[in-house]
Amino acid sequence: MSLTIRPGDPARDAAACAAIYAPSVTDNWVSFELDPPDAAEMARRMERFGQSHAWLVAESGGEVAGYAYGSPHRDRAAYASSCDVAIYIDAAHARRGIGRALYGELLPLLAERGFHAAFSGIALPNPGSIALHEAMEFKLIGIYREVGWKLGGWRDVGWWQRML
Repeated sequence: MSLTIRPGDPARDAAACAAIYAPSVTDNWVSFELDPPDAAEMARRMERFGQSHAWLVAESGGEVAGYAYGSPHRDRAAYASSCDVAIYIDAAHARRGIGRALYGELLPLLAERGFHAAFSGIALPNPGSIALHEAMEFKLIGIYREVGWKLGGWRDVGWWQRML
């Protein structure tokens, strides 16, 4: 498998990123969004977070196989050196090391850009995401119990942290 990690290009990659993300919105509770963003909204997010933090895509065989990005942790100024990270892999490319490759590029890039700590919220249960984050040296710091209602039930979110 030939894999290329590169900065996301909103014009080139937004539709593919939106398609990868959509099942996390519609088919399960991985995302707490209720309606999947279209390509135009995904392009806006890529532009915003790509400039302020970073947005990377993994390309395999000429197609986007996954993406990862950093975004603001909270709005208040004292949080400016912290960031949230998220990662989504196309189901057809799962369990091939793409998540590790993306985070292997994203986390050092965020550190180079002056971020001190990265956080990831994982809707539970999600053993695959937990395994990836812990393999990348994220540590569980707490769980928000019944913080979101989705697909007919209350959902917990675990929070993991990694110092950059």
